[in-house]
Amino acid sequence: MAEMTERQRQVDAVPIRVASARSVSLLVIAILLFASGCSGFFVYPGSTGGGGGNTTGDYVYVANSSATSSNPSLAGFAVGTGTLTAVANSPYTLTVTPVALAVNPANSVLYVATNSGIYAYAIQSTGALSVLNSGSPVATALVASMDISPDGQWLLALDKTVSANGGAIDEYRINTSTGALTPQTFTYTISGTPNPLAIKISSNAQFVFAALGTAGELVLPFNTASGALTSYTQFAPPPGTSDSALAVDASAAYLYIARSGTNGGLAVYAIGSGGALAAVSGSPFAASKQPAVERSVVLNKAGTAVYIANASDGTISGFSIGTLGALTPLGGSPYTAGSQVTALSLDNSGNYLLSLAQGGSPDLALYSFDATTTGKLNLAASTATGTDPTLAVAIAATH
Repeated sequence: MAEMTERQRQVDAVPIRVASARSVSLLVIAILLFASGCSGFFVYPGSTGGGGGNTTGDYVYVANSSATSSNPSLAGFAVGTGTLTAVANSPYTLTVTPVALAVNPANSVLYVATNSGIYAYAIQSTGALSVLNSGSPVATALVASMDISPDGQWLLALDKTVSANGGAIDEYRINTSTGALTPQTFTYTISGTPNPLAIKISSNAQFVFAALGTAGELVLPFNTASGALTSYTQFAPPPGTSDSALAVDASAAYLYIARSGTNGGLAVYAIGSGGALAAVSGSPFAASKQPAVERSVVLNKAGTAVYIANASDGTISGFSIGTLGALTPLGGSPYTAGSQVTALSLDNSGNYLLSLAQGGSPDLALYSFDATTTGKLNLAASTATGTDPTLAVAIAATH
């Protein structure tokens, strides 16, 4: 394949019009996927000229939604020993607004959900990105959040399009040889109006959890062989609260929910038979000033501590995880973060926690774990993710 031009290296995404009807959208996707057999339509990062392949590097990617002082963009950074270093050509200018990110388990593809579809980018061995699929979207759904199954076979996207009492989960089988997506859709009907905010596949891939704001959670048994989502249960949150982010521990024993509103905080539920949820003693655990605005939740690599992003006061609260899922505040918690802290992630070594702030100051922060006080966060590095204000909204790290 010919050497990439400078314009291609800038990873310009080409938006397409989102069809107004789902049937039209699926027809468009089918046509695109049929065309994937044509030369140059979808160049997998492991293919000659794709510039990628499985990387063992430690990289983090940020979605900048700002269209005020600069165009929307993607920023990429290499995580070093207490350092953040921009990868080549970062930030990458976009012509569409990104809303969510997901890295596949092989660390070869970054999927970017935007206001006009889902795009795919090859992750090169240096962490740099190169556009796939000739800059066209690999799916046309409008989604709020994405997650990829642990086996790398499925990308699930929580669709933003809702009715008065229902919505959809867009399922995509990932071609592990090409990275292309084959669609199927699951619809749900619930009590209340959904506000799709987050989707999470459990670590054992047996369940899918979806956070729907004031409508609470959907719990769906998941079949990784077929991708089938055949049933679901709705769990409503307490009145006056809204659920916005999710995490599941490595043993799939507990679900952690970032819950906003009066008496909000970090809600913890034991996951029982069939996905039944039972609140642990003391849940929800207060994390910030009330009414709380909680945006993200993540566990450390050992599964001994959990952290929640407090957008209302620009902090991160940390808790040690005890017997039967009970939480105890960590020493020094809450920890200072950026303005309107939006998203948290671990780097792939598990040695650092990354914090993204929509209001900046700073945009991206890197924290190490204290050597003396277990779980305590120490600021190691910080950086802008573009020309401020970047209005950074999403983060994803290699695994």
